[in-house]
This record gives sequence, structure tokens and C-alpha cells, in this order.
Amino acid sequence: MFFEGIRSERQLMRVAADRLSLRWFLGFDLDERLPDHSSLTRIRERYGLAIFERFFERVVEMCQEARLVWGEELFFDATKVRADADVDSLVPRFYWKAKRHLDELFQADPEARVEGEAGAGDEDTAPARDDAPQEPAPTCLPMATLPERREELARENDGRWRLLDERRLDPDRPAVGRYRRISDLRVSTSDPDATPMRLKGEGLRLGYYDHYCADGGKARVILTVLVTPADVMENAPMLDMLRRVRLRWKVRPKRATGDTAYGTAENIKALEDAGIRAYVPLPDWEQRTPFYGANRFTYDSGRDEYRCPQGRPLRRRKAVADQHGVQYRADAAACNACPVKTACTGSAHGRTILRPFLAEYLERVRAYHETPAFKKAMRKRQVWVEPLFGEAKDWHGLRRFRLRGLDKVNIEALMVAAGQNLKRLLKKWGWGRRPWPTGGAGWPSPIRFWRVCGLGKRSLTPIGTPSHPFG
Repeated sequence: MFFEGIRSERQLMRVAADRLSLRWFLGFDLDERLPDHSSLTRIRERYGLAIFERFFERVVEMCQEARLVWGEELFFDATKVRADADVDSLVPRFYWKAKRHLDELFQADPEARVEGEAGAGDEDTAPARDDAPQEPAPTCLPMATLPERREELARENDGRWRLLDERRLDPDRPAVGRYRRISDLRVSTSDPDATPMRLKGEGLRLGYYDHYCADGGKARVILTVLVTPADVMENAPMLDMLRRVRLRWKVRPKRATGDTAYGTAENIKALEDAGIRAYVPLPDWEQRTPFYGANRFTYDSGRDEYRCPQGRPLRRRKAVADQHGVQYRADAAACNACPVKTACTGSAHGRTILRPFLAEYLERVRAYHETPAFKKAMRKRQVWVEPLFGEAKDWHGLRRFRLRGLDKVNIEALMVAAGQNLKRLLKKWGWGRRPWPTGGAGWPSPIRFWRVCGLGKRSLTPIGTPSHPFG
């Protein structure tokens, strides 16, 4: 399906039925009937997401064994992918929850299910057997900590929302002020996991975010993949994906590169504390206001105050927790009498500046922006991770998911990323390259062709001459 550009199980079975090479590979005779396309769907559902994650990880392991993974530089990026649902399917969330609750009640009542009703007697809805094998509990590693501290860590882990496992935001999270997402109020009946997003030139659509963490080596191997609803910001899974890559693939990155969306104070602090340079652009707030920006003011760490361009002090006033910073304000009388007040502020209470709590980390990253290494990383990002999404969308059908549900779209994204890594691995093994998604593999060089044929290195002379290997 990947290399041939096949988009559905139906089309796959039609191609397999007509192609002798596929019949031979699958072990079917010429007159033998192939399974129905619905069998592939049931097999995928029974395998579950874990099997496809293991398949993707095995492909990355093979790339690592072939020395295609560098590990010293990581690139993070995400792209919007449309869901197989339309915005017309959005309904109020309370209505959807009430309807689903009623459906579960009637399905749980055995008397309400008549014989021959759809779903009656299915194996998937049958009660679980008591003698079914249970997964063993994970073994606790030895820790040189007190039992009280160990219990405290266990409580913190139990209460923590695991974004990589759940692949969505906590539905019980508290609201941030008066802001409410559309997904908190409305849900799609076709694909409840898809959330509204805006696409350039297309307006409001339902879709997902496909997150990639790519290696900075020449092969551009994709190390981890995650699909989340579109209401999850691009920067939210960055730290969890970074920890998974470091632990799973035993790499020690020195730099992590992303676009402006990843330049949050939380991400920067975590990266710098881990000894990883955060090569992320910071938003330029100076162009969003007609007044003087904060870079026109000088901070005096000894006195803990700012100095304006006219030399007036802005002293510390209070800490603003909801804005994650400390507020500094100039004297109102001195500010109102300043000759450049109209260019500095429009307030009659004096100019104020908010200094973030993590300003030292932001200043450190801002200092990276003037280094040649940062400028090289920004140029490299444009040709390293962004073309991976273009390749997946143009050649492998990632512009729109064909499956519905968060687990199924993660399976689809994992298979696309695994196929992209396999192409790099096959190129390393010398299987030639595929210039187009549906084209044949590229021919090796003529000299290599003779070596493969066992004829050695010979001059390329026209056929029919005595020196030609085929006469």
C-alpha cells in the first residue's frame, strides 16, 4: 500500500488478486480465492496500536544498526492532517454524551438485545473470561530513597496525565480563564476524536496534528511519531517525545531545533537543564506594539530594576502568577513629565514591564540567535524535517487520514513514517532509489550492474563487438 499509493483495503485486494508476484509471495494459487478486504480491517483492530508501534520501533532499530541515526541533533515539527469527517457533523457535546450514555445502557441490558440484532453475540462484546492471561505487573527498580519518598513519587505518577499514552488533553483539566476551546463545546459524530482547526485557504476543518521527531543525520530518520487532536498545541508533546527518544534509542542530543511554536519558557528551561541547547526562534513582541519594546530598557540585576532610555528607574512592584512574571513600573509623575512619553506608553500610571520568571533562560536562547550554529540549524530545519511532511502528503496520502479514531490515525501515521524510514534503509543497503511513489526502483550504475552480474568491471561497448560481455 505504501509504495504503490494504494489508499484502501479494497483496492489492495484487487491489486493482489490480479498480480502474480503478490499471489506467489502470499502463497495463494492462481485459482485460489483471496480473503475479503474486511479481514484486513478486523486484523488491524485486533492487533491494536501496540503492534504497529513495535513494528515502527523495529524499523528504527534496523536504521540504528545500519548507522543511519546520528543522535546529536533532533528536529521537532508538526503538520495538520485533515480527518475523514466534515464540520457539518459537529453537535453539542452534552447531546453527544447523553446519546452515548443511553446507547451504553441499552447495549448493557441483555433483555434489550433481540436475536439477530446487529452486534448480538459478537465476540468483541462478549464478557471477558476470568481465566484470560493477565499482563504481569512491572518490576520496580531498586531506588536509594526512603519508603515515604517512594510512595510520594508513586502518587505523583498515578495523578499525572500521560500525554504520550493518552494522545489527547485531559478532559477534566480546568479552564484557563474564560477561554473555551470549540472542542470543549462541540464534537463530531463521525469522528469524535477529530477537533476543529483552520487550514490556509480552506477555512475551518476537522483534523489532527501529526508530530515528528527527526534525527539530524544525513538519512533524516524519524525517531518517534505521535498524532494528537488539533486542539493539542504543537509544543505540548515536545518534552515527552524528547524523553522517549533519549531513553528508547540511547542517544544524547546536544541540540534540539524547532520553530517559534516550540519556544515556550517551559520547553526552553527543560532543554537547557538537560544540557541540550534550545535552538528555537523567540517571538518578536516589539513589532506588535507602537510603543518602545522591552529591549529598549536595561535590566540591573544588582538593584533588581529596569532603566528606561531616559535613565528613569522602573522598580519592582509585584509578581503576577497568571502571567508568569514580575511587574516593574516607573513613577507616574516622572513618566508623565517625560518628553518621549508618547513613544513609550499611553498610560497615566507610568510605564510597566513584565519580566518572565524564566527570563535568564530566554536571554540565553536569545544569545544563541547571533551564533553561526543557530543560523545553520534554522536553515537545516527547512530542508530536514519539513520536506518529510511534504513527502508524506504528496506521495503517501497523508493530506487526509482515511481511518477514523485516535488509535487508528496513529496506526496510519506510524505506517507512513515506517515506510519513509524503510526507504532510507533500502537506499543504505544499495537497493537503489524510488524517484516517484509509483515508479520502479532506480537502476544502479552500469559498472555496478556488471559487478552484480558477476562479470567484473568492464568497459561499456556496444553489443555485437568482440569485447562486449554478451557478444
